[in-house]
Amino acid sequence: MTPHQAEKALADAEVVPCAEMQLADARKLVDACLAEGVPALVHREACGKPSCSPKFQVLVRPEDVSRVAGLLQQRWMDSLQREGLLPESQSPREIPEDGEPPCPACGTAAPLVQGACSDCGLQLE
Repeated sequence: MTPHQAEKALADAEVVPCAEMQLADARKLVDACLAEGVPALVHREACGKPSCSPKFQVLVRPEDVSRVAGLLQQRWMDSLQREGLLPESQSPREIPEDGEPPCPACGTAAPLVQGACSDCGLQLE
């Protein structure tokens, strides 16, 4: 999918932000989305505070958010393998549709306690 095709596909569609990051990272994510056939655009997030650094949102259709999440997870796993932080034999954990996602720090899949992991205490909300 080309950027022009993505603009056309999203022109009259409802869009939601799926990520917020620096411009270079947002462009890379949009390029990855387009390569997978997911229409996506970079949008400048408006912040009225003078101390805010520029942030950009990646906009997609609501039905494409889960595909982008999967793409981000795959890119993360690829970077872990590239850096030698994930053994070749280890595969990423599947996130259950109806359960709790695992904690990114310790891997515990349990309900949060006051917004934090119930095992290691990492604040997630």
